[in-house]
Amino acid sequence: MCLSVRAMKQKQFILCTREVQLSIADSSKRTIEKQIELLGAQSEFETTLNSITHISTGSEFRFRGLNDIRSFEGVDIVWIEEGQAISQKSLTDLLPTIRGKGSELWITMNRQTENDPVDKLFLQGSTPPNTIIRKVNFDENPWFPDRLRTLMEWDKQNDYDKYRHVWLGEPVRHSEAQVFFGRWKVEPIPEPKANTRFYFGADWGFANDPTTLVRCWIDGRRLYIDKAVGGVGIEIDRTPQLFRQIEGSTKWPITADCSRPETISYMNRNGFRCQPSKKGAGSIVDGVAFLRQFDIIVAPDLKEVQDELSLYSYIIDKKTDAITPNIEDAHCDYVDATRYALEELMRRERSGDSGFLQMA
Repeated sequence: MCLSVRAMKQKQFILCTREVQLSIADSSKRTIEKQIELLGAQSEFETTLNSITHISTGSEFRFRGLNDIRSFEGVDIVWIEEGQAISQKSLTDLLPTIRGKGSELWITMNRQTENDPVDKLFLQGSTPPNTIIRKVNFDENPWFPDRLRTLMEWDKQNDYDKYRHVWLGEPVRHSEAQVFFGRWKVEPIPEPKANTRFYFGADWGFANDPTTLVRCWIDGRRLYIDKAVGGVGIEIDRTPQLFRQIEGSTKWPITADCSRPETISYMNRNGFRCQPSKKGAGSIVDGVAFLRQFDIIVAPDLKEVQDELSLYSYIIDKKTDAITPNIEDAHCDYVDATRYALEELMRRERSGDSGFLQMA
């Protein structure tokens, strides 16, 4: 609709394109026509088989595939539909082609994978100059129908990875490579019983990683993660204030990353009961395997934890696309805190000396 309004205000040459367009039926022409109808402006435009022209301003919409746009000059706006499907070659050829004064490149897309060229260029790391990125989801649609809301809520409860992709616009992950695929979901956490044993784990932040604290508890085969806090750039003297946001953090022991003994000592001087984790060969693999024994339930408001459980993955061999047994050192700050929280329980359970874990 924005393009239609622009065309009505001043003369614009608008090229609507996509990676492959075999015929006008494959184009976005019908989309433009529908938006003009919604504006009630059909009488202001003249439509032919291959173009749409505004009678007063002289604005023109043309429709071509990306392999056929170099023949166009003086384009004011290029709109690429289905941007996630653009090849690297098309993107490389396109950017220097749109060079007129004040010209604009519009790309609309539903993210598919993090390896898509457009995703890499615009959504990972630094972006080209003069770029505006706008993420739009169902929660900004005042006409979002109840029928779709019901379907969305069902996906959220039963297939959270599908929910993240379809409804939140997150990229598809290689599901077989996801460490916790099928082992976790989001739902309201029940009230812990009076005698519940809580487990706390902490991971210390560095330059770009957050300091995190996680609280969890166990009921049968269910591991509930009901509280978590974290932040990047938290100075050591502000960490006690951060941790105190979680009830019980000064009462229960906290198993913390052993790589920062000075931080552990500081926290203990400020009323906490921090103990260092016992890292060693295979500790990550063992900890992950232990967590995977449970059905992990995450509180709905803990988005950072949810993101990590979805993104925490085994490394994929780029040459063969095979999944390796090695885990990526990324998206792991809250996961590591959860591993640390249950570390002593894992050791006791495996030695047959656990008074806490009761597996149904």
